Order: sequence, then C-alpha cells, then structure tokens
Amino acid sequence: MVSHTASGLIRLHCEEVKKMKFRYITIEREYGSGGTKIARKLSEVCGIPCYGREILEAVAKKQGIPVDRINQYEEKATGSLLYTMFVMSRVQTGDPNMLTEEGKVFLDEQLEIRRLATEGPAIFLGHCASDALKDQKGVVKVFIHSEDEEEVKNRITKDYGIDPEKVDSTRRYYNKKRAGYFRANTGKDWKDLKNYDVVLDSSKLGIDGCVNVLKGLF
Repeated sequence: MVSHTASGLIRLHCEEVKKMKFRYITIEREYGSGGTKIARKLSEVCGIPCYGREILEAVAKKQGIPVDRINQYEEKATGSLLYTMFVMSRVQTGDPNMLTEEGKVFLDEQLEIRRLATEGPAIFLGHCASDALKDQKGVVKVFIHSEDEEEVKNRITKDYGIDPEKVDSTRRYYNKKRAGYFRANTGKDWKDLKNYDVVLDSSKLGIDGCVNVLKGLF
C-alpha cells in the first residue's frame, strides 16, 4: 500500500489512491510540526469538518468539568502497562464501570469520535482517533513530523508564543504527553511509522504541500 522514500515521506501509490474512497483522515503530529495548522487548512480547502479541541469540549460538557481538567486527566493517563491493559479491555466492551477518571475520559473521547464520524467525512486531530475508527471503512491514518529543528523551534515561538528559552522543554513535554497517552490507551508506539498509512515531513513539503497531498485523499 505504501512506499518509503529517503525524504521521510510515505506516499500512497497513485493508482491505489484512485481505487480507494476515503471518508476520514486521522492525524497524529509532533509538537511544532504544523500538524494542527495543516489539518485546519485542509478542513477549509475541502469543506470538511476538523475535530481536535472540539472533542475535548464535548467530553468536558458531558462530564460537567472544565477542558483543563480533561487535559490533566490525559497527562495522568500515561501510566503502567497494567493500566493500559485494563483501559483497553474496558474500552473494547464500552463498559465504564470501575474505570479511573482518566479511563472514563478516554472512553468518552472514543465515543464522541465515533459519533462525529456518523455525521459524514471528517478530519480528526489526535485523541487516538485511528483506534476509535479502526472498524470503520475509508480511514487513512496520517503522522506529521518535521526534520528541520530550526523550523520547529521558530514555529513554536511564533505560533504558540513560547519563550525561546523554553521551546525545547515545552516541545519535549507535549511530545512525551502525546506519546504516553497513545501508548497508555492503545498499547502502541506513537512514533512507530507502521501505525500509519501516510507520513509527511512538513519541513520538506511545507504546510501547503502537506495540505495538497491530503486533499487528494478526499
């Protein structure tokens, strides 16, 4: 299905793409890679909704807690293998009983993603969306990263207003959080490229280049 290139980009073969009908794109991205900007711009270009923070807001409203609390739960959900196995077993059955608060958040996120998917084609940012939609047809799993260290640092400083002296620590924090949350709730390595159908290096393609590649999938 995919072919690897030295540039760090994995391309779907053109002839295979023509035969496929994709309805959903799930995107995991390294912090500072421009993944969020790519997803939002893709949404505008294609006229297809993009869900990221919206998932958090829906879960927060359902549970009657602030979005910041959800973020705290996500950070705590990076624990042991026993936790991972327990959450996965509960999520698979849709049973919220005996789950930790972190586990309930994850379960509600998965349910919200599946609900949103019933409304039509969509782009999903993070939240282990690929796992939530693993039984759906027409899903393409994307990972976005950047090999250009300076570009990443500049983007974090400019787009997120992070002090240049805190860029490295902030970047490590968010990447660790995303990797830990992904592993805790799926049992998979967030950066294992085998988990994805398309891998894009935003430093090679640029924001618009990534958007154009993904646009073709819809």
